[in-house]
This record gives sequence, C-alpha cells and structure tokens, in this order.
Amino acid sequence: MHTRIRPLIIGAAAAALIAPLATTTAQASPAPPRTGFEATDGARWTTQPEEQSFLATVDRATNRVTMSTIGTTDQGRPLQLVRIAAQRHTTSTMLLICSQHGDEPSGREACLTTVRDLAYAKDKQTLDFLARTTVLVIPTANPDGRAANTRTNSANVDINRDHIALKTAEARAMAAVIRDHRPDIVYDLHEYGATPPYYDKDLLSLWPRNPNTRHQVHAEAHTLSESYVRPHAKDAGFSSGIYGIWTDPVTGEPVKQVAGDGQERILRNTAGIKHSVGLLVETRVDALTEQEKKSPALNKKRRVGTQLAALTGALAFADERRERIRAATARARLEGFADRGPVYLGGADNDPASPAETIQNPPCGYHLSPAQYAEAGDELALHGITSHRNSEGAYVPLRQSQRNLAALLLDDRAAYHLTTGRPDTTC
Repeated sequence: MHTRIRPLIIGAAAAALIAPLATTTAQASPAPPRTGFEATDGARWTTQPEEQSFLATVDRATNRVTMSTIGTTDQGRPLQLVRIAAQRHTTSTMLLICSQHGDEPSGREACLTTVRDLAYAKDKQTLDFLARTTVLVIPTANPDGRAANTRTNSANVDINRDHIALKTAEARAMAAVIRDHRPDIVYDLHEYGATPPYYDKDLLSLWPRNPNTRHQVHAEAHTLSESYVRPHAKDAGFSSGIYGIWTDPVTGEPVKQVAGDGQERILRNTAGIKHSVGLLVETRVDALTEQEKKSPALNKKRRVGTQLAALTGALAFADERRERIRAATARARLEGFADRGPVYLGGADNDPASPAETIQNPPCGYHLSPAQYAEAGDELALHGITSHRNSEGAYVPLRQSQRNLAALLLDDRAAYHLTTGRPDTTC
C-alpha cells in the first residue's frame, strides 16, 4: 500500500516541472546554482562544462556534499560520484545512476537538480533523511555518449550490457562503487521510445527479474516500483506501467513481453544479484500532445518532471522502509555463505528457468589457471568476488556473499561468463 507522506524537498521541483527552487529551499547567498536546462527553461540540456561548474558550486556550498572522480572515459571525460549525507556514517545508502545511455538525458537533469536540492535543503524532514541516508549520485554515467547524443559510449558499447564483462571504463567505475559502498538501493534512470497504443506511458519501471536475486531483495524492489515510484508518478499526474510489457489500451491486460528479461549483465539485474534493491525507470521521449510537438522545451520539461516525481517516490521508499530494506539486503549478503541451493543460468521471475538452465548442485568453487586469473582477476575483484591465489593460479570458493554471481562469472554454461573455471566437486 502506498503511504502518503510529506515529500522531501525535491517533491516541490517535481510538482513544478522544473520551476525555480521551492520556497522551502534555503535562500543562500549567493543563490543556489541552476542547471543549463533550468536556466534556458528547458530549451536545451545542460552541457558538460555547465554540469562541472554546477557541481563545483554545490560542492563548495556545503560540507554535506563530497565529490570524487571514479574513472575517466576513453575520450578523457571524468566519471564523477557525488556523496550527499548529513553525517559521516549513516544507516543506509542509495545510489542513483543517471543516463547510462547518452541519448536519454532526462534522468541526468533530474539527478543534477536533486543533488542541488538535497545539498541546499534546510527543512527538518530532509535533514533527518540525510542524517540516516547517504545518497550517492553518478550524474552522468556515460559522458562521451551524452556529448555525442548516442546510446552507446565512444567505443560503441552499450554500457547497460556490460555489467558482467566490465570491459568499459564506465561499467568498471560503477562496479567499484557498488562493491565499495554496498548500496541498499540502486536506482537506474533511462528513457524509452513509445509504441502507441500498447506501450506509451509517461513512466515505466522494472525490478530485477533475474532468479538469482534473493527473494527478500526481489520483494523490496517490487515494492519500490509498485507501491512507491509508480504511485508517486500518478499523484503528480503521470501515467505509468511495467517496462517491457505491452498492455491492451482498453482492458489494461498484458499483451506480450517485448523487453525486460533476466539477463545478468543489465544493471537492474546485476544490482539484484549483488543484493541491492535495484530498479530501472524509463520516461517516454515521444511528444504526448500537440503542444509538446510544437514546443520541444515543453516535452523536455515533462520528461524531467516525470523523473523527479518518480524519484520522490524512491526517496520516500528509502525513508519509510529503511529497516525492512536493510534487513533484506543484510540477510541476502549472508545467504551465500551457507552455500546452498541452485544457481540459475537463465529464466526470470515471470519465466522459470528450465532444468537445462539450472545448476542444481553447484560445485564447491572453481579453479583458475594463472592465465585465466590474469585474464579475469581484475574483473572478479571489481565485482567483489573473493579469490585465493595459489601455486596453481587461483581458487574461487562459492561459499561467499557473491556465491551466485561467482558461478555466473566462471561456469562455462553461463551466457556471459568471464572465463571457464574448472569446477571443484570435492566438498
């Protein structure tokens, strides 16, 4: 059941569709910065130099914000991480990953204004939230793609299909953040092209479908989507649906699934397997009205406003269900040490894995030769997989927190494995 609460500070921006800062935001001197998008009233997206200036201003304004560079793209652009918290140590962590696809910019704009609004907020509810929650933001997860307005990065790689292989600097940086900060929530902002009348909502969302996601984490991710993100979008006047599912415009019943499977290399699924409550959100790019067709700025403002409304729901979820989320992620991180149960090589929560897609009795671990470890050792470390070097190369036990992921990375039957480890069946 969706609980109505007084929204955090960004709720005002969502309701105003990127109007000037709400009156509840403290009026600092000098005034809080505005993005290029805001300054032009939605006429264009924020440029990279404007983003850098904007973030630097926010960083200087308060000790609540810490900025760091977590990587560099092939074209030399920085990959940045913004940390927002009222205390050094908090009880939960939420990660926002914005615009992995460079031609899907509305999520980036929502993330930038959210960074600003959380940094400058003075209201008690937001300050209490930030005293208990660390919000991590990667404002532009694909800077080269954003500069070129392309889905892929400069090497023509779809970053959101690289969260297992980790061949791109962008995916490697994100993996390191997830490993080092162990976020309870990973919220991934995208956009999509509509297919009227079956697939044309303002907002679509989807949780991790990969069956290796622990059930308690899966349940929280489903709650995030269905009881918070979508209801908050509805409250703000936006329509919503489930990503990848065409629905009958009259009955609302599912027609067919066109996307959104359980591939482990997609971030929402990778996040779930890594015991974070993952969610994909997508806003509709296509103009909804004749007014939007005539005014690109109106179209852009609606897309960013939709993202902000949905993000308000995600922050409410993080605030209201903090203890449930922490319990779910903590339990999931411990279950791998029990080393029990099958590992699934295929299937999804709505498409059970077949026997051929199931390792019913996984091995104790996998042996790697020196050459194999040289090939895959860095990626295993970035994923947070425990490996033991030895005279024969390395040994990767399955009795560890990332048990299921280790098998997906090293078993030759897995679709996206890094290398073929030799199974250890001596346990």
